[in-house]
Amino acid sequence: MTRRGCAALATSKRISDEPAYVLHRYDWSESSLILEVYTRHHGRIALMAKGAKRPSSSFRPVLLPLQMLRVAFGGNAEIRSLKSAEWQGGHVMPTGDALLSGYYLNELILKLLARDDPHPALFDVYAHVVRVLASEHGEALQAVLRSFELLLLREIGFLPQLDLQTMTLERLDANASYCLVPEGGLRLAHSDEAAASLSGAQWSSLQMALHANAPFTSTLRACAEVGTALKPQLRALLHYHCGVHILRTRQMMMDIYSL
Repeated sequence: MTRRGCAALATSKRISDEPAYVLHRYDWSESSLILEVYTRHHGRIALMAKGAKRPSSSFRPVLLPLQMLRVAFGGNAEIRSLKSAEWQGGHVMPTGDALLSGYYLNELILKLLARDDPHPALFDVYAHVVRVLASEHGEALQAVLRSFELLLLREIGFLPQLDLQTMTLERLDANASYCLVPEGGLRLAHSDEAAASLSGAQWSSLQMALHANAPFTSTLRACAEVGTALKPQLRALLHYHCGVHILRTRQMMMDIYSL
């Protein structure tokens, strides 16, 4: 059998008991849905849930965002068929700012991860973050979001090394201030950028946290100390790679707060 034939056979194989989260859903006909789903071993995929909008459908109560599912699907088209979905329980749906934060994470994954490109380690971080969102509110959310942003950018290769100046590869001066900018990486901060910069020691601490045995926990601690200055820098980098001026969920948050 040719390599192309083997690939077609592999993609048409039914996948069962796959950990997954629903990222987004679209109406498809009067009774069906198209789902953007994030899976652990197959990455971001599109699934058709036939009849999911019918009151009697077993899909209807479980196809919710920010809830761990076990799904089965099959087919070799770009949009595959959802065969089953089971809710795994474990936590309640986040509410308020935590819910908006969850939608924000979903939008980042939709924009930055290519389809059928698995990142099992990042999936595990996402699952951990979702559990935290169900119980955390207020300022604690900021460190959680910064930690996920850092790990996401590192996983897809958009985060430069944080203990070196990107253009010169010189080691950071622990007491000097540095900025992370989309087109230049990590560089010395200008005098008017002091409020949105971190010291060399702080950037190096983040780099060490990213390479720890438990990177989410380590970066969470590190981000708790520098979140205010780190937030605008990561936001600019994410917007740059997403190709947008502002993310939809970010705009929605601003609109809500303005009310």
